[in-house]
Amino acid sequence: QLQLVESGGGLVQAGGSLRLSCAASGSTFTINSMGWYRQAPGKQRELVAVMDSSRHTTYADSVNGRFTISRDDAKNLVYLQMNSLKPEDTAVYYCNAVTSDFYGARPYWGQGTQVTVSS
Repeated sequence: QLQLVESGGGLVQAGGSLRLSCAASGSTFTINSMGWYRQAPGKQRELVAVMDSSRHTTYADSVNGRFTISRDDAKNLVYLQMNSLKPEDTAVYYCNAVTSDFYGARPYWGQGTQVTVSS
């Protein structure tokens, strides 16, 4: 089992920055990839950024060049540095981790943190 707790959301003006953090606890030794998804009102949850155990990263086109994902595996943390924020970045941001063990891969989700960007 794995638990994920996000922090760092809030209200920011367009052009500003925020950093989200996600702390993992439990069976952290089984973590493969960690990343961030977001869900805006009336829209489906979408990938924002993900980093696998080899430090390979994938970003959504809409955030590439503005957002940066990083991991501190020693502390079981994943971060999302968000710069040049736009009103369309407003959403609930969810931390995601995928574990891999003998039984296969399994996704875990945090409770979400609200990010609101005002114009």
